[in-house]
Amino acid sequence: GSQKRALTTPEQPRSKRGGMWAPSPTQILSPASFSPSATPSQKYSLRGGRGEVVATFGAVQGPRWAGKGQTTVRVKLLEGHEDSLTSSYKYMFQRLRDVRSVLTEKIESLGEELRTHFNIEEFSPVSLPAQDTVAVLGQVCCDSNGKLNAHSVLLEASQEQGARQVPVDLSELRDYSLFPGQVVIMEGMNTSGSRFVASKLYEVRLCYRFSISEPVMVLLACGPYTPSDTLTYEPLIDLLGVINKDHPDVCILMGPFVDSKHEQIEVRFTFLSFCSSKTVILHRKTGCKLVFVPSQRDAHHHYVYPQPPFTLPDLKKDDVQRVTLVPDPCTLLIGGVTFGLTSTDILFHMGAEEINSATGSDRFSRIMKHMLTQRSYYPLYPPAEEVSMDYEKFQQYGQMPLTPDVLIVPSELRYFIKDVIGCVCVNPGRLTKGQVGGTYGRLLLQQNPAHVQGGRVSPCLAGQLVKI
Repeated sequence: GSQKRALTTPEQPRSKRGGMWAPSPTQILSPASFSPSATPSQKYSLRGGRGEVVATFGAVQGPRWAGKGQTTVRVKLLEGHEDSLTSSYKYMFQRLRDVRSVLTEKIESLGEELRTHFNIEEFSPVSLPAQDTVAVLGQVCCDSNGKLNAHSVLLEASQEQGARQVPVDLSELRDYSLFPGQVVIMEGMNTSGSRFVASKLYEVRLCYRFSISEPVMVLLACGPYTPSDTLTYEPLIDLLGVINKDHPDVCILMGPFVDSKHEQIEVRFTFLSFCSSKTVILHRKTGCKLVFVPSQRDAHHHYVYPQPPFTLPDLKKDDVQRVTLVPDPCTLLIGGVTFGLTSTDILFHMGAEEINSATGSDRFSRIMKHMLTQRSYYPLYPPAEEVSMDYEKFQQYGQMPLTPDVLIVPSELRYFIKDVIGCVCVNPGRLTKGQVGGTYGRLLLQQNPAHVQGGRVSPCLAGQLVKI
């Protein structure tokens, strides 16, 4: 587009030496061509433990971790192109009654599913005085603007049940894990109508169904792809070297690509130029399929959740079948296995709000279980301040259409790969952590029907998290 006058502020005056920046020159792309004045990160270059495996899951049926680079593996959005978020939309305008309508529908739809599952005849209004034990349905919320605690829990009923809020006494519950926005069924008594004494929490069980036709290796990595002290993309170059060596069948790259939290960031280019050239050129050689997932931390993309996919209008015709651009969040079908993906740090956000009195469980497993049982990629309400939520679109595109076999949730928190109620949950970490290297993940979907139990994918999957 036309070059416009640069905006200046007292905090960031325009440099007298730096004139208007011109479009990127036509040359071979490299970290130097992106940031000619940037110097490589010394701390990143001197990092130790390259290639060290820091977490494992399952066992590999074969001598080594490698794919075939086969282009026959099918990668597609589970709900199809027509019913998925495929383009940008207008946002930053939503009415409170529309938000209320979405939340009410969430309570009622999930509540009806739970009612059928547990054979509950009917729900009692949460504020109705009752001398006998009753079952009530509602959404957990806090009695103030502060953090939820055991003495500030309210249960808010749906519009059908009167939309009343009643304080909840948790003293009789042995084990519980609650967070704002959670839809729950509680059993207990409300003798006065002003306080519900909970004695039981209902938890739904999940069903899994998958079919692995042939072994598939999936490599996954999450940005930032540059150290915090420089704008060179050395970690990405190293990751491309791993791809060239291991020949994965599918490579999932999650944002941020141009990190808005980077201390030196100036949006003078988009990482998509790199993705549409060097990365795509490499994948032609290896034969792997590429999946790009945006992030709300991407300075050059829409700041809204759900987030539309990137656009690559200049992508060559031969590459269209090999490159898949997906929204955040999304559910993918890869080689007969369903993958749930979100680049938004739900682990960090829910970890700051969850309260629990659960024995024998860790925080990550509890949060993953909440996501799966709530059928949502972002079940927290209200959301974290940094999440710009569009609730009508979230109702359409932010729910899990089914329980995924693999759930990928990159986070600032510690990496992990584990089985949570039958779903393989993975936090691959970030490719860079400050000025040093981080981690990436690789999964091997193995054809082994003899070891499948209960329809779960976990017995047929092996995984590793590796230092870059």
